[in-house]
Amino acid sequence: MRAFDFKAPDSLDGVCALLAEYGSDAKLLAGGTGLLNLMKQELVQPAVLISLQHVPGLDGLAVDRTGIRVGAFVRHRRMETDPAVQRAQPLLAAAYGHVATVRIRMSATVGGGLAHADPAMDAPAVWKLLGATLHARSARGPRQIAAAQFFEDFYTTALEADEVLTQVSAPLPPAGSGWSYQKFLPRSADDYATVSVAALVALDGDGKVAQARVGIGSAAPIPVLADAVGAALVGELPTPQAIAAAAELARDAVDPLDDLRGSAAYKRDMAVVFTRRALAEAIARATRP
Repeated sequence: MRAFDFKAPDSLDGVCALLAEYGSDAKLLAGGTGLLNLMKQELVQPAVLISLQHVPGLDGLAVDRTGIRVGAFVRHRRMETDPAVQRAQPLLAAAYGHVATVRIRMSATVGGGLAHADPAMDAPAVWKLLGATLHARSARGPRQIAAAQFFEDFYTTALEADEVLTQVSAPLPPAGSGWSYQKFLPRSADDYATVSVAALVALDGDGKVAQARVGIGSAAPIPVLADAVGAALVGELPTPQAIAAAAELARDAVDPLDDLRGSAAYKRDMAVVFTRRALAEAIARATRP
């Protein structure tokens, strides 16, 4: 690891001032579970490390009828175990509960995980599926970024060098929606997935699919929102045949790479398999209005 200066501002304004001064030479430190590993491998070599540890106002968590609002410094473990999140956004709670180990979840932060933009992580595809908005701040003022535009490439986001992610928000799913989070782990529980799939499905009064959304992780440079999969089910009775036909469209929605967790062809197959499983479970959990 290369030498660096360490700054620990005690206000958000202080963070923004430092980012304005140092720009791309600085990196923000929250939980450190991703950044410190990259620094140890000398894949990232900041001249200045700016800690968010002493910045107030970044650890808020609120759920009400308008949606969920999560401060960037909220830990993964809190997202997994908070009763309000479990009731209102069980898909989010489940995804965060699948992240690595409890030790990691006790340290890793929501904002850090999103800003890290590793497409193999669990939560980014879920936030994208939920239609989340990411809230950033710089010395120039606040900015809101739709999750659909936030992730740009491997470890690359729409955040500018002088911006800090402060909060992520999302609307609540339709009443009675069914959900599922499926993660295919080829090795140990703390490994990245070969593929992960999140599904959210709402039914109408006739039992037909009124809304279906599918997010896929570990299968492209960015989290995938498989719009064609959901669109194929809307207006249909969710029979096993309809679910299987829709899930097959996941094959063309992903763009995986060969790696230690499987070949690209294998990952495409698994995207179909786990999309089918996620849709079936989400539909089984859904209730008619």
